[in-house]
Amino acid sequence: MSALSALPFLKPVHLRSPRSSPGGQRRHTLPASEFRCLSPEDAVSVFEIEREAFISVSGDCPLHLDEIRHFLNLCPELSLGWFEEGRLVAFIIGSLWDQERLSQAALTLHKPQGSAVHIHVLAVHRTVRQQGKGSILMWRYLQYLRCLPFARRALLMCEGFLVPFYQKCGFEALGPCEVTVGDLAFVEMQHPVRGHAFMRRNSGC
Repeated sequence: MSALSALPFLKPVHLRSPRSSPGGQRRHTLPASEFRCLSPEDAVSVFEIEREAFISVSGDCPLHLDEIRHFLNLCPELSLGWFEEGRLVAFIIGSLWDQERLSQAALTLHKPQGSAVHIHVLAVHRTVRQQGKGSILMWRYLQYLRCLPFARRALLMCEGFLVPFYQKCGFEALGPCEVTVGDLAFVEMQHPVRGHAFMRRNSGC
């Protein structure tokens, strides 16, 4: 059984009826909306969305193209992309971390024995912002993590103005983050990942 078929909330969501040809036969169309883990082949599309989202705000990207490829090769199962008619419109990239709090090394390392999922970046394409897609994608990602037996909590770092957004997603602030990038300082936030056995029994995970 594939991971996609085992996780109901990652299955394609069909938002419109299949189109028909003049002869009445259905033509093949891409799902109107689909959630799936990313692959290294998605790296360029990911970076284009991330670059536009972050450069104008902070002057830099959380992950550069080679780092995106690095994580999508090491741990693609900790990523999630939202595709509309085959086009990537939003994504999350994560990796595993094995310490209580994030450190500078967490920016580039994946710790396979870790139980904390470090969310490196969430970004939404500029043409579909202000539609709640970031919140929806984060909710689906957290549901997905609950089906991973090794995941115990999600960690992220963000600038102060983003704290209210992540609080609405269920994260709690742990205080200032040890990690700095240039002149930028961050707040570290955490979300517990609970209910592993319950989720596995009731969702086919």
